[in-house]
Order: sequence, then C-alpha cells, then structure tokens
Amino acid sequence: MSSDPTRRIVILRHAKAEWSDGDDHDRPLADRGRKDAPAAGRWLAGSGVTPGLALCSTAARTRETWKLAVSELPARPRTVYEERMYEASLGELIALLNETSDEVSDLVLIGHNPGMHALADALAGEADGDLLARMNRSGFPTAAIAVLSFTGSWKSVEHGVGRLVAFWTPHS
Repeated sequence: MSSDPTRRIVILRHAKAEWSDGDDHDRPLADRGRKDAPAAGRWLAGSGVTPGLALCSTAARTRETWKLAVSELPARPRTVYEERMYEASLGELIALLNETSDEVSDLVLIGHNPGMHALADALAGEADGDLLARMNRSGFPTAAIAVLSFTGSWKSVEHGVGRLVAFWTPHS
C-alpha cells in the first residue's frame, strides 16, 4: 500500500477575452468573461479543492480571470505569475508541474488553449464516468475547469498519471 499523498491539479482556461488588433498578450476579458470568471471561482470554492499555489500566465486575460475567480475562494493561495505559461506547449506545462514543491498538495494553473486542454487530456489516464468524453467533446471552452488527482511527487507527473475527477464549464 502506497503512502504517497494524493495531489490535485486544477486546470482553468482563461475566461472569454475581447478580440483585438493589438498585442495578444494584452487582450482584456469580454463582458461574458467578466461574468464567467467569478462563476468559475464559485464552482471551485464549492468543489472541496483548496489550492495552495496558483500558477497564472502573465497575459492580461489570465490575470483578470484569476483576480475575479480567486475573489470567490474562501482562502487565497499564493499566486505566481509565470511567463512560461503564455503560449506554453504541453511539454513546457508538464515541466512547470515537475518543478512544483512537494509541499503543495493542490495546484491551480490558469492559462490558455490549446495548452490547457492538451494538458488535461494528456494527464488523464483514467476518468470518472464520462468526464473525459465530455471534456474532449466540449473542446475545453473559455473558463472551463478540469480537476485531476494523482498520487506521488510533482516530479513524477507525466502522461497518463492522473484521474480526471471533475470537469466544469460555465455554459453546460
């Protein structure tokens, strides 16, 4: 029997952003995004997951999503604004997870597609019920949340290590 702790990864895609001819990194949330981000925070608050650390992309839309979502949580986790999450590949996202301290049991990532969907799909070796099919059918829309659990060290995170235990979207 393993004594390794169970950990959870919360993957949150930023809420709906405005389209702009300007710099993609600076795009703010759209009105719908400013409504969906607090709803995502309320869902997370009711999920029983209590993140000890948040890694958030430095893009304006992810920072704004997290600011609105975290205000709904009973306790604010330490937040690190991570430049490497902007336009991160699947491999880069897994590398960030592998760098996480084992003192953290629940981690939330706030980022962008296609990376957030690719990460949730790659880590989900198993899933409760039809969650994996639902997640893949939805295409991981804006403000969607996937929660995966796994046992072991953050250094051991790799393809198929997790179990998808929850998937939520604001308009499902």
